[in-house]
Amino acid sequence: MAKRKPKYVYFFGGGKSEGNATLKQLLGGKGANLADMSSLGLPVPAGFTITTETCAAYYELGRKYPAELAGQIDTNIRKLEKVTGKTFGKGANPLLVSVRSGAAVSMPGMMDTVLNLGLNDVTIEAMLKNGNERFVWDSYRRFMQMFGDVVLDIPHHDFEAALEKVKQTRGAENDTDLCVEGLRDVVAAYKDVYKKAKKSFPQDARQQLQLAADAVFSSWNNTRAIKYRQLNEIRGLLGTAVNVQEMVFGNMGDDCGTGVAFTRDPSTGTNKFYGEFLMNAQGEDVVAGIRTPEPISQLRKYDAKCYKELIAIRSTLEQHYRDIQDIEFTIEKGKLFMLQTRAGKRTAAAAVKIAMDMMKEGLITEEEAVCRVDPKSLDQLLHPQFDGKAEAAADIFATGLPASPGAATGQIVFSAHEAEEWDEMGKSVILVRIETSPEDIGGMDVAKGILTARGGMTSHAAVVARGMGKCCVAGAGTCNIDYKKKTLTVGKKVLKEGDWISLNGSLGRVYVGKVPTVSPKLTGPFNQIMKLADKHRVLGVRTNADTPADTAVAVKFGAEGIGLTRTEHMFFEGDRIVSMRKMILAEDEAGRKKALKTLLPLQRNDFIGIFKALKGRPATIRFLDPPLHEFVPHDKAGQAEMAKAMGVKPKVIKDKVESLHEFNPMLGHRGCRLGIYYPEITAMQARAVVEAAFAVKGAKAEIMIPLVGHAGELANQKQLVVDVIEQVKAEMAAKGKKKAPEIKIGTMIEVPRGALTADEVAKEAEFFSFGTNDLTQMGCGFSRDDSGKFLSKYVELGIYEADPFQTLDRNGVGELVRIAVEKGRKTRPDIKLGICGEHGGDPSSIEFCHNVGLNYVSCSPYRVPVARLAAAQAQINHPRKAAKKATPKKKVAKKKAAKKAKK
Repeated sequence: MAKRKPKYVYFFGGGKSEGNATLKQLLGGKGANLADMSSLGLPVPAGFTITTETCAAYYELGRKYPAELAGQIDTNIRKLEKVTGKTFGKGANPLLVSVRSGAAVSMPGMMDTVLNLGLNDVTIEAMLKNGNERFVWDSYRRFMQMFGDVVLDIPHHDFEAALEKVKQTRGAENDTDLCVEGLRDVVAAYKDVYKKAKKSFPQDARQQLQLAADAVFSSWNNTRAIKYRQLNEIRGLLGTAVNVQEMVFGNMGDDCGTGVAFTRDPSTGTNKFYGEFLMNAQGEDVVAGIRTPEPISQLRKYDAKCYKELIAIRSTLEQHYRDIQDIEFTIEKGKLFMLQTRAGKRTAAAAVKIAMDMMKEGLITEEEAVCRVDPKSLDQLLHPQFDGKAEAAADIFATGLPASPGAATGQIVFSAHEAEEWDEMGKSVILVRIETSPEDIGGMDVAKGILTARGGMTSHAAVVARGMGKCCVAGAGTCNIDYKKKTLTVGKKVLKEGDWISLNGSLGRVYVGKVPTVSPKLTGPFNQIMKLADKHRVLGVRTNADTPADTAVAVKFGAEGIGLTRTEHMFFEGDRIVSMRKMILAEDEAGRKKALKTLLPLQRNDFIGIFKALKGRPATIRFLDPPLHEFVPHDKAGQAEMAKAMGVKPKVIKDKVESLHEFNPMLGHRGCRLGIYYPEITAMQARAVVEAAFAVKGAKAEIMIPLVGHAGELANQKQLVVDVIEQVKAEMAAKGKKKAPEIKIGTMIEVPRGALTADEVAKEAEFFSFGTNDLTQMGCGFSRDDSGKFLSKYVELGIYEADPFQTLDRNGVGELVRIAVEKGRKTRPDIKLGICGEHGGDPSSIEFCHNVGLNYVSCSPYRVPVARLAAAQAQINHPRKAAKKATPKKKVAKKKAAKKAKK
């Protein structure tokens, strides 16, 4: 049996097509939809598509083509000539074509386009005989400029300079003011540009087409296309297709025109035809701004017949594609042509409204409505945003990582202390730091936004800011921050303390001065889609929250409990830090217990506030995690102040602080290791939690021991906690409170050894919560505060698909999670499993958590809606049964005993 020859070219036109919308990966979005529209009988100029497989082969073969391609292109040129009745590169009725890119995923403006291809000194003479000299010469000069710029790399400004010179000579202000003679002069001037560049303008139309195709395929890997794919996380595509299509002209006279439209409003989602057009113009004129386009509704005044046809096509396309469409059209001598349709880009608000409206209209199902909205885009709806027009006019000072979305404007301050002081004076501040630490928590809390020169997406600043719902731009590496001079410098621009700046945390931009903001409006459609998401998801969604205020925000956004409360943040508030430091710097256990005694009621009240805000929802409370050196003063003045408070000499404090120094503190004396070494810390925290749980009706506490790598560590700390629980129960029973609150004891799986020995750890733990920030750090061997310097390069080279601190590394860190899930459930079938790292708010990571069988994810308060929607999409795309609550062994034994007694 003869082997089938590979097919590299697909034809469309004359009401027929060889492709369709299902071949998007092969034909690209544009080619697939052109073929589809042609099959629907819509007025599409005929043409053919060279496949994305050709692009892949072009690069595999060292920028050469498969042997079969040239013949297939020639065959399709002949088909095109037959359908159009025109001839390519010759004859009395010359065929001109456009050559455009088109990948499977829309990348507007990122790759190259060539229009009016086929014009040369021969075809122009034939076209001139058909009349409309100005149009012909204008088309020729446009083609020469575009071909030279896009295909032959002749600098664009060389053509612009030549054009300006002719305009000055002819006394023309705009291109449109040039007469026929002036346009002839431009063509002659452009030929001189080619000569000076030592480039030859090809007169052979077939050669023009080949060179244009080369340029389009080459543009797949130009700088802007690569950057666009990185920013939009577009991966796994073969390349771009090349679409060759008969040219139709909107600039031949007053019965011609061109326009761009959306089948619905892409900003608001309103079901209203939205767009602009120009009469007697080419496509680029609509977006160039030289002439002011008119609203699409006004087209009926110029050509009622074409407008009526366009309205009908709008309905046809929406019914066919069942989504908002972005269309391009041209009217040539009173005849309408459709040049493109694709799914329309839209704002988050529009996406939600369109999805809900189309569901109500019966165009799409509930499941499709849920999957139509990008979960990440919901950030736009939940945080204050800048006024669009004002932001567009603002002066960009620096750029960094979009660490926490939203918009903020304030005066620069360089320390947390100053931020709090300025806040008390009623000033709005932006906290600017080289990097933040837990000690900055107070200043971060009062600041409108946070800017750091160092740190990544999971740095302290980023994590805390997201938890607070604060706007944050992190890792703005061009920023030079001088604390002594109190200056912020980028290049030659210098800002000082008190100067106003504005941050866009969604884009990672810093602006000079004030940019007005607008408050988010959570509309009816938003609430409706959230209800749909909750209906379809099986994965629970909790929040990471350290205060009653954070908790209340998260509950408002639909959180089903707390998956992580970081107790260390509570120690930095007010005068608590003094007691905490006294505890750390104490010489003996008695001194530590004395200091802890003052912290106990404060921490208990914190937990009471959180339990009240939760109203019966569970709270996972992580015991002290950071190394102790983060709490002590490192500056001379701070040590002197501490010495005075403790009644000792400053040198005593200095020596003690130095003794706490560690070369690698993130792997040092922290987490459960602190509790093992200083059991009184664990005992105090346990008592605070248990007493608070007794104080609030319906409270559900889950005590989480951090950084467990060995089952023996958890057994040690668990026994301490159990002893405290029994003590408090006895004390409460003596007071008449016999009903004990629900309290579970579990651990954070963040050490690789803990994951690998999860079957042993599960003998002690009633729940696991995966701390994927540290699990990634230890599993990959990356410092999360320093890896930003090189991880972007890793992603660019394809070593990692995404930054593993932002999107869970499924094959590596994810495998550790999978092992722990399987081993943990084998030992304890009813174990509760969740995730509380920053990955809990990332849609791709949430999908993994769903697939691996976790019970819940936990994320920052403002990411709760994102997680709810992502969890629903994961269930729709990868259905799984809701996790059954396995009956604990004790209950099984009780049931058996009851049955036996009954018998």
